[in-house]
Amino acid sequence: MVIMLLTPANQPQLIRSCQKDEYYQHGLRNHANEVFQTFAGSKRWLQWRKEIELVSDLAYYALTTMSGYQTLGEEYVNIVQVDPTQRKLPSRLRRGAFIFFHTFVPYALNKTLVCLENELEADDPDRSLYAPVPWSPMSYVKNWIQKAVRLLTESQRKSLIPLIFAVQQGITILHRVHVTLFYISGTFYHLSKRTAGISYLKVQNIADNDQALRTNYRLLGAVSLLQLTLSLILQLNNLRQRQRARQEWKQHRSLPSSLQLVAESPSSPASRCILCLEERRHSTITPCGHLFCWECITDWCNTKADCPLCREKVQPHRLVYLRSYK
Repeated sequence: MVIMLLTPANQPQLIRSCQKDEYYQHGLRNHANEVFQTFAGSKRWLQWRKEIELVSDLAYYALTTMSGYQTLGEEYVNIVQVDPTQRKLPSRLRRGAFIFFHTFVPYALNKTLVCLENELEADDPDRSLYAPVPWSPMSYVKNWIQKAVRLLTESQRKSLIPLIFAVQQGITILHRVHVTLFYISGTFYHLSKRTAGISYLKVQNIADNDQALRTNYRLLGAVSLLQLTLSLILQLNNLRQRQRARQEWKQHRSLPSSLQLVAESPSSPASRCILCLEERRHSTITPCGHLFCWECITDWCNTKADCPLCREKVQPHRLVYLRSYK
């Protein structure tokens, strides 16, 4: 006689369930996009495609999780949702919280950060305000962001741009840390399920043993944690290098041009910087041997780590300022 038990679902089952759900959600999004594009045209589809995908995901979870049924992925691997007690199915409020954090929060956060970044980088912050659309809540958010950015000075706007980048990177790191914890603990594959407190049980034959699988995933989690740690160390080191490059630029930007010994005619094309197309000031050489203005090449390397001429990889800390060369 075969005895069946309800035990916590392991990592492979949760991953396969998620992949199956994403497959069906992707198909639903594609069909919804095709229908909307057919009736509304490509222009409006490009404008509303994120909202269409949001509505498609909401419809998928409303017909499955919110209605008290398994999703197609959960049914595929034979797992069921349970609340933190692991004795009852999640309440409607808990399921609603999961759907909200899983679908709407990422959409709203992405829209807000992109809108804020665009407004901070806009050449004309005093342009006409975006008119809110009655059926689009995000249009009101965009209008509010425009009004808030108008109150900032130019220096404040420039100082906030790196902060937006840091928030975006922080979100990415948070997801990577969460996936690493999932590999080790095998409990929550999504941040939204961890927030809502929804875990899974599976129907398992008593003869089955998934301890080896869990051990392998714990090893994968340890490797992922090591890789994430090294990645953070490299990013922090790169940040320090950029800060040092900015400090050196501030130190040398005010040096008088008379200190530079003229080695060639000022009107010669060889004495011009190809980035600003003006006479080279505070000449700086890259490891590949090309000359630029100190300010021009440090600004360039802070965004693109390569030489503007030959595309060889260049790190900001490898730039050499030529104090007595023009």
